[in-house]
Amino acid sequence: MIRIAIVEDDKQVQQQLVDYIRRYERQFGRMFDLVLFDDGDEIVSNYRPVYDIILLDVQMSRMDGMAAAEAIRRVDQDVILIFITNMAQFAIRGYAVDALDYVLKPVPYFAFSQQLQKAVNRLKRMQRAFLAVPVEGGMRRVSVDSIYYLESEGHSVHFYTESGDFPSPGTLKSFETQLSGKSFARCNSGYLVNLAQVTGVQQNVVQVGPYELQISRPKKKSFLEALTDYIGGEVK
Repeated sequence: MIRIAIVEDDKQVQQQLVDYIRRYERQFGRMFDLVLFDDGDEIVSNYRPVYDIILLDVQMSRMDGMAAAEAIRRVDQDVILIFITNMAQFAIRGYAVDALDYVLKPVPYFAFSQQLQKAVNRLKRMQRAFLAVPVEGGMRRVSVDSIYYLESEGHSVHFYTESGDFPSPGTLKSFETQLSGKSFARCNSGYLVNLAQVTGVQQNVVQVGPYELQISRPKKKSFLEALTDYIGGEVK
């Protein structure tokens, strides 16, 4: 089920958006899980990347939607943002936080339903698996496809991804279990590699995105077999 957060300090507009979403559900036979916030600071406080779509009022009394979007984007690169505003010039600023689009107040149902449909279609195209990763001060949602590899570092695991690297408390074994069935394999005891990111193997070195990792002798056979199964070819 698609989870939508509505962040709007005007109770009348907030209820209108809820009514529009329920109307959309009846019209298209789709169900949404709704969570309501009365201001930007409420969703940002202890934010967890559990939403698929966030509808953000731009002008709110305590924390405006643009500031909230910037804070959200620091921990969640994939949630779809749609601004609700009475000033079209805010749409330009929305590009800075990769907003999908905006809807002008007063909000007409047709324009709103078009934006909601656009968001639903984007979610369908994405259809990517995500991993909720604990980090200092909260959680971070990571697209599995974007991971290059994971490295064991004592009592933590270091993630190397297309959007940067970061540490997370836990063990490599626990993340390996969570990623079971997602085409990951160990090239040695300390590295868990995303096979989709492998661009080449040369003797005992595997190229994973921009990184070169050592393949250990004990893991070489199983790693190359896993890679062969993934690409459907023959790896020497």
